[in-house]
Amino acid sequence: MARIYGLETEYGLAHTADPEGRRIGPEEIARYLFRPVVEWGRSSNVFLPNGSRLYLDVGSHPEYATAECDDLRDLLTQDRAGEGLMIDLLDKAQTALEADGIGGRVHMVKNNTDAAGNSYGSHENFLIRRTLDFNRLTTVLLPFLVSRQLLVGAGAVIPRRSAFAPEEEADRSEMMFGLSARSDVMWEGLSSATTRSRPIINARDEPHADAEKYRRLHVIVGDSSMSTATSALKIGSAVLMLDLIEQGARIPENGLRHPVRDIRLVARDLTGQVVLERTDGTTTTPLGLLGDYRDRAQRIVESGEHSLGDDELAHYVIDLWTRMLTAVESQDFSSVDTEIDWVMKRTLIERSMQRGISDIADARIHRLDIAYHDITPATGLFPKLETGGMAKNLVPAGTAERAKTVPPESTRAAIRGEFVRAAHAARRDYTVDWVHLRLNDESGRAVALKDPFATTHPQAETLIAGL
Repeated sequence: MARIYGLETEYGLAHTADPEGRRIGPEEIARYLFRPVVEWGRSSNVFLPNGSRLYLDVGSHPEYATAECDDLRDLLTQDRAGEGLMIDLLDKAQTALEADGIGGRVHMVKNNTDAAGNSYGSHENFLIRRTLDFNRLTTVLLPFLVSRQLLVGAGAVIPRRSAFAPEEEADRSEMMFGLSARSDVMWEGLSSATTRSRPIINARDEPHADAEKYRRLHVIVGDSSMSTATSALKIGSAVLMLDLIEQGARIPENGLRHPVRDIRLVARDLTGQVVLERTDGTTTTPLGLLGDYRDRAQRIVESGEHSLGDDELAHYVIDLWTRMLTAVESQDFSSVDTEIDWVMKRTLIERSMQRGISDIADARIHRLDIAYHDITPATGLFPKLETGGMAKNLVPAGTAERAKTVPPESTRAAIRGEFVRAAHAARRDYTVDWVHLRLNDESGRAVALKDPFATTHPQAETLIAGL
Protein backbone atom coordinates (compact mmCIF):
# COMPACT_ATOMS: atom_id res chain seq x y z
CA MET A 1 0.00 0.00 0.00
CA ALA A 2 1.08 3.60 -0.49
CA ARG A 3 0.57 6.89 1.32
CA ILE A 4 1.78 10.47 0.85
CA TYR A 5 3.19 12.34 3.84
CA GLY A 6 5.22 15.45 4.56
CA LEU A 7 6.50 17.82 7.24
CA GLU A 8 6.19 21.57 7.67
CA THR A 9 8.75 23.04 10.05
CA GLU A 10 8.85 26.61 11.35
CA TYR A 11 12.18 27.91 12.65
CA GLY A 12 12.91 30.56 15.23
CA LEU A 13 15.37 33.43 14.71
CA ALA A 14 17.53 35.29 17.22
CA HIS A 15 20.56 37.57 17.32
CA THR A 16 23.37 37.70 19.84
CA ALA A 17 24.85 41.20 19.68
CA ASP A 18 28.43 42.23 20.33
CA PRO A 19 28.95 43.80 23.78
CA GLU A 20 28.69 47.33 22.40
CA GLY A 21 26.62 46.50 19.33
CA ARG A 22 23.00 46.81 18.32
CA ARG A 23 20.74 43.81 18.77
CA ILE A 24 18.35 43.17 15.89
CA GLY A 25 15.01 41.39 16.03
CA PRO A 26 13.52 38.49 14.05
CA GLU A 27 11.91 40.74 11.42
CA GLU A 28 15.22 42.33 10.48
CA ILE A 29 17.01 38.99 10.53
CA ALA A 30 14.32 37.55 8.27
CA ARG A 31 14.83 40.34 5.72
CA TYR A 32 18.51 39.47 5.47
CA LEU A 33 17.77 35.73 5.50
CA PHE A 34 15.28 35.86 2.64
CA ARG A 35 17.22 38.33 0.48
CA PRO A 36 18.74 35.50 -1.65
CA VAL A 37 15.32 33.81 -1.86
CA VAL A 38 13.66 36.96 -3.18
CA GLU A 39 16.53 37.52 -5.64
CA TRP A 40 16.10 33.96 -6.92
CA GLY A 41 12.33 33.68 -6.97
CA ARG A 42 11.10 37.31 -6.75
CA SER A 43 9.12 36.33 -3.68
CA SER A 44 9.57 35.23 -0.09
CA ASN A 45 7.24 32.31 -0.85
CA VAL A 46 8.77 29.91 -3.38
CA PHE A 47 8.80 26.32 -4.51
CA LEU A 48 12.29 24.90 -4.99
CA PRO A 49 13.79 22.48 -7.54
CA ASN A 50 13.69 19.71 -4.92
CA GLY A 51 9.87 19.99 -4.87
CA SER A 52 9.68 21.67 -1.46
CA ARG A 53 8.19 25.01 -0.42
CA LEU A 54 10.20 27.69 1.39
CA TYR A 55 8.51 30.77 2.78
CA LEU A 56 8.34 33.31 5.57
CA ASP A 57 5.44 32.62 7.88
CA VAL A 58 3.59 34.86 10.33
CA GLY A 59 5.83 36.12 13.13
CA SER A 60 8.99 36.18 10.97
CA HIS A 61 9.38 32.41 11.12
CA PRO A 62 11.14 30.80 8.15
CA GLU A 63 9.19 27.69 7.19
CA TYR A 64 10.20 24.70 5.11
CA ALA A 65 7.57 22.27 3.83
CA THR A 66 9.04 19.07 2.46
CA ALA A 67 8.08 17.72 -0.92
CA GLU A 68 5.52 14.94 -0.93
CA CYS A 69 7.05 11.60 0.08
CA ASP A 70 5.73 8.04 0.00
CA ASP A 71 8.80 6.57 1.68
CA LEU A 72 9.89 7.34 5.24
CA ARG A 73 13.57 7.46 4.33
CA ASP A 74 12.82 10.06 1.66
CA LEU A 75 10.98 12.18 4.22
CA LEU A 76 13.84 12.05 6.73
CA THR A 77 16.19 13.06 3.93
CA GLN A 78 13.96 15.91 2.79
CA ASP A 79 13.65 17.22 6.35
CA ARG A 80 17.41 17.17 6.84
CA ALA A 81 17.85 18.85 3.43
CA GLY A 82 15.56 21.62 4.67
CA GLU A 83 17.88 22.17 7.63
CA GLY A 84 20.79 22.38 5.21
CA LEU A 85 19.04 24.97 3.07
CA MET A 86 18.25 27.05 6.16
CA ILE A 87 21.89 26.87 7.26
CA ASP A 88 22.98 28.06 3.81
CA LEU A 89 20.66 31.07 4.09
CA LEU A 90 21.85 31.74 7.62
CA ASP A 91 25.49 31.81 6.49
CA LYS A 92 24.65 34.30 3.74
CA ALA A 93 22.66 36.46 6.16
CA GLN A 94 25.57 36.50 8.60
CA THR A 95 27.93 37.65 5.85
CA ALA A 96 25.50 40.36 4.70
CA LEU A 97 24.99 41.65 8.24
CA GLU A 98 28.73 41.91 8.79
CA ALA A 99 29.09 43.76 5.48
CA ASP A 100 26.50 46.26 6.74
CA GLY A 101 28.43 46.78 9.96
CA ILE A 102 26.10 44.76 12.20
CA GLY A 103 28.17 42.61 14.52
CA GLY A 104 27.25 39.62 16.62
CA ARG A 105 25.80 36.34 15.39
CA VAL A 106 22.42 35.31 14.05
CA HIS A 107 20.94 32.02 15.21
CA MET A 108 18.27 29.70 13.89
CA VAL A 109 16.56 27.19 16.15
CA LYS A 110 14.47 24.19 15.24
CA ASN A 111 12.16 24.24 18.24
CA ASN A 112 8.60 25.31 19.02
CA THR A 113 8.75 28.16 21.55
CA ASP A 114 10.66 31.43 21.75
CA ALA A 115 11.96 33.40 24.74
CA ALA A 116 8.66 35.28 25.03
CA GLY A 117 6.67 32.05 25.24
CA ASN A 118 5.23 32.28 21.71
CA SER A 119 4.65 28.92 20.06
CA TYR A 120 5.28 27.96 16.44
CA GLY A 121 4.76 24.64 14.83
CA SER A 122 5.98 21.43 13.35
CA HIS A 123 3.07 20.11 11.31
CA GLU A 124 2.64 16.62 9.90
CA ASN A 125 0.55 15.96 6.80
CA PHE A 126 -0.83 12.58 5.77
CA LEU A 127 -2.96 11.75 2.74
CA ILE A 128 -5.98 9.63 3.63
CA ARG A 129 -8.74 8.13 1.51
CA ARG A 130 -11.97 10.12 1.25
CA THR A 131 -13.93 6.93 1.93
CA LEU A 132 -12.49 6.68 5.45
CA ASP A 133 -14.83 7.75 8.26
CA PHE A 134 -13.02 10.87 9.47
CA ASN A 135 -14.85 10.96 12.81
CA ARG A 136 -13.77 7.38 13.56
CA LEU A 137 -10.23 8.15 12.47
CA THR A 138 -9.86 11.14 14.78
CA THR A 139 -11.52 9.34 17.69
CA VAL A 140 -9.03 6.48 17.40
CA LEU A 141 -6.05 8.70 16.62
CA LEU A 142 -6.41 11.28 19.41
CA PRO A 143 -5.40 8.91 22.26
CA PHE A 144 -2.35 7.93 20.23
CA LEU A 145 -1.29 11.54 19.63
CA VAL A 146 -1.85 12.47 23.29
CA SER A 147 0.37 9.53 24.33
CA ARG A 148 2.97 9.68 21.53
CA GLN A 149 4.97 12.46 23.23
CA LEU A 150 6.16 9.80 25.70
CA LEU A 151 8.07 8.29 22.78
CA VAL A 152 9.09 11.30 20.70
CA GLY A 153 8.71 14.54 22.67
CA ALA A 154 11.53 17.05 22.34
CA GLY A 155 11.69 17.56 26.10
CA ALA A 156 11.33 20.95 27.80
CA VAL A 157 11.43 22.78 31.10
CA ILE A 158 7.75 23.46 31.79
CA PRO A 159 5.58 24.59 34.73
CA ARG A 160 4.77 21.73 37.10
CA ARG A 161 1.14 22.90 37.05
CA SER A 162 -0.35 23.85 33.70
CA ALA A 163 -3.43 25.72 32.54
CA PHE A 164 -6.37 23.74 31.19
CA ALA A 165 -8.28 26.61 29.55
CA PRO A 166 -7.03 29.40 27.22
CA GLU A 167 -7.98 32.13 29.67
CA GLU A 168 -5.94 30.56 32.48
CA GLU A 169 -2.22 30.91 33.04
CA ALA A 170 0.12 28.13 34.06
CA ASP A 171 1.65 28.41 37.52
CA ARG A 172 5.31 29.11 36.75
CA SER A 173 6.38 29.25 40.40
CA GLU A 174 7.73 25.72 40.12
CA MET A 175 9.29 24.21 37.02
CA MET A 176 10.11 20.67 35.97
CA PHE A 177 11.48 18.71 33.05
CA GLY A 178 8.65 17.44 30.88
CA LEU A 179 8.19 15.64 27.61
CA SER A 180 6.97 18.59 25.56
CA ALA A 181 6.22 22.30 25.81
CA ARG A 182 3.92 22.00 22.81
CA SER A 183 1.30 20.18 24.88
CA ASP A 184 0.57 23.34 26.90
CA VAL A 185 -0.59 25.31 23.86
CA MET A 186 -3.17 22.76 22.71
CA TRP A 187 -6.75 23.79 23.49
CA GLU A 188 -8.94 21.39 21.50
CA GLY A 189 -8.82 17.84 20.26
CA LEU A 190 -10.17 18.64 16.80
CA SER A 191 -10.77 22.02 15.16
CA SER A 192 -10.32 23.88 11.88
CA ALA A 193 -8.35 26.63 13.66
CA THR A 194 -4.55 26.62 13.98
CA THR A 195 -3.66 29.59 16.18
CA ARG A 196 -6.61 31.13 18.04
CA SER A 197 -7.84 27.76 19.35
CA ARG A 198 -4.97 25.44 18.54
CA PRO A 199 -6.13 21.80 18.17
CA ILE A 200 -4.24 18.51 18.28
CA ILE A 201 -5.69 17.63 14.86
CA ASN A 202 -6.59 20.35 12.39
CA ALA A 203 -9.85 19.51 10.59
CA ARG A 204 -9.38 21.88 7.65
CA ASP A 205 -10.27 19.90 4.53
CA GLU A 206 -7.56 20.95 2.09
CA PRO A 207 -6.32 17.82 0.30
CA HIS A 208 -3.97 19.34 -2.33
CA ALA A 209 -5.12 16.43 -4.48
CA ASP A 210 -8.26 15.05 -6.10
CA ALA A 211 -10.84 15.99 -3.47
CA GLU A 212 -13.19 13.19 -4.54
CA LYS A 213 -10.55 10.59 -3.67
CA TYR A 214 -8.52 12.10 -0.84
CA ARG A 215 -8.41 14.40 2.12
CA ARG A 216 -5.38 15.58 4.12
CA LEU A 217 -4.89 14.84 7.80
CA HIS A 218 -3.11 17.85 9.34
CA VAL A 219 -1.53 17.08 12.73
CA ILE A 220 -0.14 20.13 14.53
CA VAL A 221 0.63 18.75 18.00
CA GLY A 222 4.12 17.34 17.40
CA ASP A 223 7.47 18.76 18.43
CA SER A 224 10.19 19.59 15.92
CA SER A 225 12.69 16.73 16.11
CA MET A 226 16.43 17.25 16.02
CA SER A 227 17.20 13.52 15.97
CA THR A 228 16.50 11.72 12.72
CA ALA A 229 15.81 8.60 14.81
CA THR A 230 13.15 10.48 16.78
CA SER A 231 11.69 11.76 13.49
CA ALA A 232 11.57 8.20 12.15
CA LEU A 233 9.61 7.02 15.18
CA LYS A 234 7.37 10.11 15.24
CA ILE A 235 6.29 9.88 11.60
CA GLY A 236 6.66 6.12 11.31
CA SER A 237 4.38 5.33 14.24
CA ALA A 238 1.73 7.78 12.96
CA VAL A 239 1.81 6.26 9.47
CA LEU A 240 1.44 2.76 10.92
CA MET A 241 -1.53 3.92 13.01
CA LEU A 242 -3.21 5.27 9.87
CA ASP A 243 -2.48 1.99 8.10
CA LEU A 244 -4.15 0.09 10.93
CA ILE A 245 -7.20 2.34 10.87
CA GLU A 246 -7.59 2.16 7.08
CA GLN A 247 -7.20 -1.60 7.15
CA GLY A 248 -10.06 -1.84 9.65
CA ALA A 249 -8.01 -3.09 12.60
CA ARG A 250 -10.13 -3.56 15.74
CA ILE A 251 -8.53 -0.71 17.68
CA PRO A 252 -10.61 0.44 20.70
CA GLU A 253 -12.80 3.30 19.48
CA ASN A 254 -13.43 4.90 22.86
CA GLY A 255 -11.81 8.32 22.83
CA LEU A 256 -10.39 10.23 25.78
CA ARG A 257 -12.89 12.10 27.94
CA HIS A 258 -10.47 15.00 28.57
CA PRO A 259 -7.85 15.11 25.77
CA VAL A 260 -6.71 18.70 26.50
CA ARG A 261 -6.15 17.95 30.16
CA ASP A 262 -4.63 14.56 29.37
CA ILE A 263 -2.04 15.86 26.93
CA ARG A 264 -0.73 18.12 29.71
CA LEU A 265 -0.74 15.32 32.27
CA VAL A 266 1.16 13.00 29.94
CA ALA A 267 3.76 15.71 29.30
CA ARG A 268 4.48 15.81 33.04
CA ASP A 269 4.79 12.08 33.66
CA LEU A 270 7.99 10.49 32.36
CA THR A 271 6.87 7.06 33.63
CA GLY A 272 3.90 6.71 31.27
CA GLN A 273 1.67 5.64 34.18
CA VAL A 274 -0.66 8.65 34.49
CA VAL A 275 -4.30 7.48 34.43
CA LEU A 276 -6.37 8.56 31.41
CA GLU A 277 -10.16 8.25 31.35
CA ARG A 278 -11.94 7.00 28.25
CA THR A 279 -15.37 8.18 27.14
CA ASP A 280 -16.89 4.86 28.25
CA GLY A 281 -15.64 5.34 31.82
CA THR A 282 -12.77 2.86 31.65
CA THR A 283 -9.19 3.96 32.27
CA THR A 284 -5.83 3.38 30.64
CA THR A 285 -2.27 4.71 30.69
CA PRO A 286 0.00 6.11 27.96
CA LEU A 287 2.32 3.13 28.36
CA GLY A 288 -0.59 0.70 28.04
CA LEU A 289 -1.99 2.45 24.97
CA LEU A 290 1.36 2.66 23.20
CA GLY A 291 2.13 -0.98 23.95
CA ASP A 292 -1.17 -2.07 22.42
CA TYR A 293 -0.63 0.12 19.36
CA ARG A 294 2.91 -1.24 18.97
CA ASP A 295 1.72 -4.85 19.03
CA ARG A 296 -0.79 -4.15 16.27
CA ALA A 297 1.69 -2.10 14.20
CA GLN A 298 4.31 -4.83 14.49
CA ARG A 299 1.98 -7.32 12.83
CA ILE A 300 1.45 -5.19 9.73
CA VAL A 301 5.18 -4.44 9.44
CA GLU A 302 5.95 -8.15 9.61
CA SER A 303 3.31 -8.83 6.95
CA GLY A 304 4.63 -6.03 4.72
CA GLU A 305 1.20 -4.34 4.66
CA HIS A 306 2.47 -0.88 5.58
CA SER A 307 3.00 2.42 3.78
CA LEU A 308 6.45 3.32 5.10
CA GLY A 309 8.09 2.20 1.87
CA ASP A 310 11.47 1.12 3.20
CA ASP A 311 11.04 -2.28 4.95
CA GLU A 312 14.33 -1.99 6.82
CA LEU A 313 13.32 1.37 8.26
CA ALA A 314 9.84 0.05 9.09
CA HIS A 315 11.41 -2.70 11.21
CA TYR A 316 13.67 -0.08 12.82
CA VAL A 317 10.60 1.98 13.80
CA ILE A 318 9.10 -1.07 15.56
CA ASP A 319 12.42 -1.89 17.21
CA LEU A 320 12.90 1.67 18.53
CA TRP A 321 9.25 1.82 19.62
CA THR A 322 9.75 -1.43 21.57
CA ARG A 323 13.03 -0.32 23.15
CA MET A 324 11.50 2.99 24.16
CA LEU A 325 8.54 1.29 25.88
CA THR A 326 10.96 -0.98 27.77
CA ALA A 327 13.10 2.02 28.72
CA VAL A 328 10.13 3.97 30.08
CA GLU A 329 8.82 0.99 32.03
CA SER A 330 12.23 0.25 33.59
CA GLN A 331 13.38 3.91 33.72
CA ASP A 332 16.68 2.70 32.24
CA PHE A 333 17.17 4.73 29.06
CA SER A 334 20.63 3.46 28.12
CA SER A 335 19.25 1.55 25.13
CA VAL A 336 17.80 4.72 23.52
CA ASP A 337 20.09 7.47 24.81
CA THR A 338 21.46 8.31 21.36
CA GLU A 339 18.11 8.24 19.54
CA ILE A 340 15.31 10.00 21.45
CA ASP A 341 15.38 13.79 21.77
CA TRP A 342 13.84 14.15 25.22
CA VAL A 343 16.12 11.47 26.65
CA MET A 344 19.25 13.13 25.24
CA LYS A 345 18.18 16.59 26.38
CA ARG A 346 17.33 15.41 29.89
CA THR A 347 20.77 13.79 30.18
CA LEU A 348 22.46 17.07 29.21
CA ILE A 349 20.38 19.03 31.72
CA GLU A 350 21.03 16.54 34.52
CA ARG A 351 24.78 16.68 33.89
CA SER A 352 24.69 20.47 34.02
CA MET A 353 22.80 20.42 37.31
CA GLN A 354 25.27 17.94 38.77
CA ARG A 355 27.96 20.54 38.13
CA GLY A 356 26.37 23.01 40.51
CA ILE A 357 23.11 24.37 39.06
CA SER A 358 20.51 23.85 41.76
CA ASP A 359 17.38 25.19 40.05
CA ILE A 360 16.08 23.78 36.78
CA ALA A 361 14.59 27.21 36.05
CA ASP A 362 18.12 28.69 36.02
CA ALA A 363 18.84 30.80 32.92
CA ARG A 364 21.79 28.54 32.10
CA ILE A 365 19.44 25.57 31.74
CA HIS A 366 17.23 27.65 29.46
CA ARG A 367 20.26 28.47 27.29
CA LEU A 368 21.18 24.78 27.16
CA ASP A 369 17.63 23.93 26.08
CA ILE A 370 17.82 26.48 23.24
CA ALA A 371 21.34 25.38 22.26
CA TYR A 372 20.05 21.82 21.77
CA HIS A 373 17.80 23.08 18.96
CA ASP A 374 20.25 25.59 17.47
CA ILE A 375 21.18 24.55 13.93
CA THR A 376 23.72 27.40 13.61
CA PRO A 377 26.97 25.58 12.70
CA ALA A 378 29.22 27.58 15.03
CA THR A 379 27.00 27.34 18.11
CA GLY A 380 24.54 24.47 17.70
CA LEU A 381 24.81 21.66 20.21
CA PHE A 382 23.06 18.82 18.40
CA PRO A 383 25.43 18.73 15.38
CA LYS A 384 28.27 18.28 17.87
CA LEU A 385 26.43 15.34 19.44
CA GLU A 386 26.08 13.70 16.03
CA THR A 387 29.71 14.33 15.13
CA GLY A 388 30.82 12.89 18.46
CA GLY A 389 28.73 9.74 18.02
CA MET A 390 26.40 10.68 20.88
CA ALA A 391 23.38 11.06 18.58
CA LYS A 392 22.41 8.56 15.90
CA ASN A 393 21.97 9.89 12.37
CA LEU A 394 19.89 7.98 9.82
CA VAL A 395 20.60 10.41 6.94
CA PRO A 396 24.15 10.53 5.50
CA ALA A 397 25.42 14.05 4.83
CA GLY A 398 25.87 13.40 1.11
CA THR A 399 22.29 12.16 0.76
CA ALA A 400 20.92 15.24 2.50
CA GLU A 401 23.09 17.52 0.36
CA ARG A 402 21.76 15.95 -2.85
CA ALA A 403 18.15 16.31 -1.63
CA LYS A 404 18.61 20.09 -1.42
CA THR A 405 18.25 20.16 -5.22
CA VAL A 406 16.75 16.78 -6.16
CA PRO A 407 13.11 15.88 -5.32
CA PRO A 408 11.81 12.44 -4.31
CA GLU A 409 11.52 10.32 -7.44
CA SER A 410 8.33 8.43 -6.58
CA THR A 411 5.76 11.25 -6.20
CA ARG A 412 4.54 14.22 -8.24
CA ALA A 413 7.26 16.29 -6.54
CA ALA A 414 9.55 15.00 -9.29
CA ILE A 415 7.40 16.73 -11.93
CA ARG A 416 7.13 19.96 -9.93
CA GLY A 417 10.87 20.05 -9.30
CA GLU A 418 11.65 19.51 -12.98
CA PHE A 419 9.25 22.30 -13.99
CA VAL A 420 10.68 24.78 -11.47
CA ARG A 421 14.24 23.99 -12.57
CA ALA A 422 13.44 24.25 -16.28
CA ALA A 423 11.29 27.39 -16.04
CA HIS A 424 13.87 29.14 -13.91
CA ALA A 425 16.70 28.21 -16.28
CA ALA A 426 14.65 29.48 -19.24
CA ARG A 427 13.92 32.73 -17.38
CA ARG A 428 10.19 32.21 -17.83
CA ASP A 429 7.67 33.79 -15.46
CA TYR A 430 5.74 31.00 -13.75
CA THR A 431 3.51 30.16 -10.80
CA VAL A 432 3.55 26.94 -8.81
CA ASP A 433 1.53 25.57 -5.92
CA TRP A 434 1.14 22.01 -4.59
CA VAL A 435 -1.18 21.04 -7.45
CA HIS A 436 -0.71 23.52 -10.31
CA LEU A 437 2.05 24.50 -12.74
CA ARG A 438 1.41 27.67 -14.74
CA LEU A 439 3.27 29.88 -17.21
CA ASN A 440 2.50 33.55 -16.61
CA ASP A 441 2.69 34.72 -20.20
CA GLU A 442 0.31 35.28 -23.08
CA SER A 443 -0.21 31.54 -23.44
CA GLY A 444 -1.27 31.11 -19.80
CA ARG A 445 -0.63 27.39 -20.12
CA ALA A 446 -1.41 25.49 -16.92
CA VAL A 447 -1.39 21.91 -15.70
CA ALA A 448 -3.11 20.39 -12.66
CA LEU A 449 -1.27 17.53 -10.93
CA LYS A 450 -4.19 16.07 -8.97
CA ASP A 451 -2.61 12.65 -8.42
CA PRO A 452 0.21 13.00 -5.86
CA PHE A 453 1.42 9.48 -6.65
CA ALA A 454 1.92 10.17 -10.38
CA THR A 455 5.52 10.60 -11.46
CA THR A 456 4.62 11.20 -15.12
CA HIS A 457 2.08 13.57 -16.64
CA PRO A 458 1.85 14.00 -20.44
CA GLN A 459 0.61 17.62 -20.31
CA ALA A 460 3.27 18.59 -17.79
CA GLU A 461 5.96 16.94 -19.89
CA THR A 462 4.77 18.92 -22.91
CA LEU A 463 4.78 22.12 -20.89
CA ILE A 464 8.34 21.48 -19.68
CA ALA A 465 9.58 20.48 -23.12
CA GLY A 466 8.36 23.80 -24.52
CA LEU A 467 10.34 25.95 -22.12
